[in-house]
Amino acid sequence: MNGIREIFAGMPWWVKWVAVPLLALFVFGGVITSILGALISFAFKLLLFVGLVGGLIFVVKKLGGGTSKSSSGEW
Repeated sequence: MNGIREIFAGMPWWVKWVAVPLLALFVFGGVITSILGALISFAFKLLLFVGLVGGLIFVVKKLGGGTSKSSSGEW
C-alpha cells in the first residue's frame, strides 16, 4: 500500500479525484449498473408482493364478512 500512496502523492489533484474515478466507472460501470438494477428490481418485486398480499387479505376480509365466525385458534 505504501508504494501506491507514494505513486499517487506525486500526481496532480485531478488525476486522483477525476481521472481515476472516471476510469473505475468506465471499467466497472457494467457491474455497478447490473448490481443496482438487481437491487431495484428486488425491492420493486418485494413491494409488489406485499401490496398483493395486503390486497388479498383486504378482499378476503370484505367478502368473508357474512360468514360465521369461528374461534380465533382455528383455520
